[in-house]
Amino acid sequence: MPIGTTSVPRGPRGYQTWGYTDRGPTRNPWRPDLSPGGSSAGAAAAVAAGIVPLACGSDGAGSVRIPAAWCHVIGFKPTTGRAPTPDPTGLAVPGVLVRDPALLRPWADAVLPDWLPRAERPPSPLLVAAWSATLGYAGPHLDPEVVEIAERAAQALCARAGLALARPGVNLIDPASAWMTLRSTTSSAAERQLAHRTRQDNNNRLAEVFQSADLALTPTTPGRAHGHDGPGAHLSVALTWGINLSGHPAASVPAGFTADGCPVGLQIIARPRSDESLLQLLDDHVPPAPIAPLAQQAMTNLEP
Repeated sequence: MPIGTTSVPRGPRGYQTWGYTDRGPTRNPWRPDLSPGGSSAGAAAAVAAGIVPLACGSDGAGSVRIPAAWCHVIGFKPTTGRAPTPDPTGLAVPGVLVRDPALLRPWADAVLPDWLPRAERPPSPLLVAAWSATLGYAGPHLDPEVVEIAERAAQALCARAGLALARPGVNLIDPASAWMTLRSTTSSAAERQLAHRTRQDNNNRLAEVFQSADLALTPTTPGRAHGHDGPGAHLSVALTWGINLSGHPAASVPAGFTADGCPVGLQIIARPRSDESLLQLLDDHVPPAPIAPLAQQAMTNLEP
């Protein structure tokens, strides 16, 4: 049963990973001086702090996966079209944040209309994962420490799941202009046509990747969590919003921490409509995430 609503940072853009609500900033349970990500900021913070085991979110440019990465929890975005969305562009889809991956299936059973009972949906075997730190275009935004942590997590996940890790060289077109064009209500017909060509070109390039790999792995964000005043020139959505354009199912799982205590996420992208296989992988090979120590301490102090 829902117990309430959580805060969403407000800002001037169509994607927002920072900001203040009318109650002040939404703080990261692991580092209160940092943003928890967005726009499902309060949802991720509530899960990371142990207030709730599961929280719903919406993912239009990474708004479930980014806060999952920065709050050291698991975030899942299903294949576009598997659940109703009020977003007229179709870019934003319902998503979910949890600490325990075992809770993802009950959420899918309840939210995804065409979801089959577990006994009727044998997942496809997963054999190969393709690693890419940039997806071909995000190099200028990379934080080397974040990339190193995410790559180690990719190697560890593949070892646990028995997957071969390939490095095929993924070369997508930067989706920034296409995403912004399709999100805008003032784009011209010519601009939209160009955006759709970029989208189709990237879909074709992703299809080539998935001819030889079952999953694609990247850092969830190219950099670490920023402060409450915003990211500056850093583009936190660089590795996530292209997957909203393509519609692939994707998840962020905890990858580790930087030396200064910032959580880092690993993004796992599956073939379109391979949600079952992705959730099976998470359930079998991703351990539950801990409650943030600061939140544990605060709850202990509240006990009589």
